[in-house]
Amino acid sequence: MANTNKKLKKAKEAKKDEFYTRLEDIENQLKHYRKYFKGKTVLCNCDDPRISNFFTYFSYNFDSLGLKRLITTCYKNQQRDLFSQHDTESAIWLEYNGDKNGNAVPDPNEIGINNFTGNGDFRSPECVRLLRKANIVVTNPPFSLFREYVAQLIKYKKKFIIIGNINALSYKDIFPLIKNNKIWLGYPFENGDAYFYIPDGADTSQYGKGVYDPVTNRVHFRNCCWFTNLDIPKRHEDRDLYKTYTPKDYPTYDNYDAIEVSKVRSIPCDYDGAMGVPVSFLNDYNPDQFEIIGADFELAGPITIKGKCKKNPQRFYVKGKRKYPRILIRNKHPEKPKKKGKKS
Repeated sequence: MANTNKKLKKAKEAKKDEFYTRLEDIENQLKHYRKYFKGKTVLCNCDDPRISNFFTYFSYNFDSLGLKRLITTCYKNQQRDLFSQHDTESAIWLEYNGDKNGNAVPDPNEIGINNFTGNGDFRSPECVRLLRKANIVVTNPPFSLFREYVAQLIKYKKKFIIIGNINALSYKDIFPLIKNNKIWLGYPFENGDAYFYIPDGADTSQYGKGVYDPVTNRVHFRNCCWFTNLDIPKRHEDRDLYKTYTPKDYPTYDNYDAIEVSKVRSIPCDYDGAMGVPVSFLNDYNPDQFEIIGADFELAGPITIKGKCKKNPQRFYVKGKRKYPRILIRNKHPEKPKKKGKKS
């Protein structure tokens, strides 16, 4: 009985990490990367390939994308339920090499079904062997394992397009990759709204009001984004800047020599020093226009508040008030301040 309860607990915990991506969101994102897929092997290694919309997208667009091979893996499940319940320690992986009979449909007899000896975890030696064969990885990895997942992709020098929580931007092992232009944000979800299906039986009590819809069995998040290391046009689009710097409008931090810019749209066009901006700046970050200096959690100096010294405050302060998370940037090409004309 104890062993059964333990397995049920593990299954319940696993369901908290399962979010199934909508086909329309995959289509809206991947249309910007079509040129990268020709002649490539794509791996979706966090999916149940029989119901995954990533598998659907790539298998039905196999020829138009010019793919070489599609590999998808399944974690702990050989059942043909709508959603994986992770109720077995076995798993499978599928390989699709394109349409063979001319009907432009990925038929069952054209899809190679292979058994894992283990559980299909992306960190397992079996899955790593598949990862080594891949050119591009595209999937929605478990949010709780995002650090490990990205670290593996970087280790094996893989190109990728994946979904993650925007909070990952401030992770101490993810932010340096952003800063050094190793990874960046893809195109945003439409209107910032990300909808995911969740498994039957998942605990919905964890979601606040308006997040879970029992009719559609979907959750609605506004803190999700796409991460990639494939170059895309939006990375090279200059942000229009129309504000000008004044000490009154842009105060200096109490514990770091930089100015506070409370809204991304308020970045001054003529300031050449360090500026603290909201994390949302990264949605339209152009490395040709701006340099990322660092983040508040690594640069904020000590500060004394009401007689108490905070040696490692993690945040910047303005007039004793703690600010929201900030990224420090510098404009590479600031406009020269306009000279005031002489009065006649």
